[in-house]
Order: sequence, then C-alpha cells, then structure tokens
Amino acid sequence: MDLTLYQACVPPLRRALTNLIHVLEKGQAHAQVQGFDSTVLVTSRLYPDMFPLARQVQIASDLARRGVARLAGLEAPPMADNEATLEALIERLQQSIAYLDSFNAEQIDGAEERPITVPIGRNETITMAGWPFLSAFVLPNVYFHTTTAYAILRHNGVVIGKRDFLGAP
Repeated sequence: MDLTLYQACVPPLRRALTNLIHVLEKGQAHAQVQGFDSTVLVTSRLYPDMFPLARQVQIASDLARRGVARLAGLEAPPMADNEATLEALIERLQQSIAYLDSFNAEQIDGAEERPITVPIGRNETITMAGWPFLSAFVLPNVYFHTTTAYAILRHNGVVIGKRDFLGAP
C-alpha cells in the first residue's frame, strides 16, 4: 500500500491535536479536583527559557494548520495567540481541527516534490519539497510541542500517561 501525502499529513495532525484536547481537558479536571485556578497551568513551563503551556499549544496549532495549508498551496488564516485559559486553548484546537477537516486529498496529493518555503526565525526561510517539509519539519515540530505541553501538565501533577498522549487506536 502506498501512503499518500494527504494520508501522511491530515489524519496524524488531526489525531495529535485531538489528543492534545483530551490532555488539556484532564488538566482542567485536575485543577478543579485540586481546587486551584487552571490558568496556573496555562502559564506553567518546564524551564524558565522555555515557552509556557499556552504557547506550546498555539505553536502546535499553527504548525498543523500552516503545514497543511502550505502543502495545498495556500496560507492558513492567522489566529490571535491570545488564549489565557484552558477552555480557550481547547477552542483553538477545535478550530484548527475544523480547518484541517476542510482539506481533501486532491488539494494535498501532488505536492510531494513542490518546493515549499517557510519562515524560520527572524528574516530567515528554508525551502524544501513537500514530503521532506511534512516528514522532517511539520510532523516533528507538532509532536515536539504537543509532547512539551503534555510534559508541562504532567510536571504539574496532572494524572496523564502515554495512552492519553497517543489516544485510542
């Protein structure tokens, strides 16, 4: 069986964001049971020079949306990056999933060799073909930021495990 670019892209990204919603919901429940304001989790970070939970979720969302859009030859609409609650972060992820769901295979397949240029850092770009863009840039970055969000919640005592991160088979 040959794997298409669409199959390698939209379903795994959709799953990662869906599982991140589940993990954030567990964070909400944990804060409620423990009796603290869940915004504490939103601003938590693993180390002072790392982004807080909110930014990890925002970046994962942006990478997924922008990655799929660029493979389709489009630019994703911007999101405000102003979420200050777990509820708002969950809503952002739901909107991102709805955006991913708006794409079909015909829009993505065929972009395997198309050059895609993306900004990295300040005034810097990289260009790569569609497959490497997805496999070496988009997916690893989304997984990095979803994993870091998971780790921030786990570090703060939220009872989550590998199955929460991976989701149901």
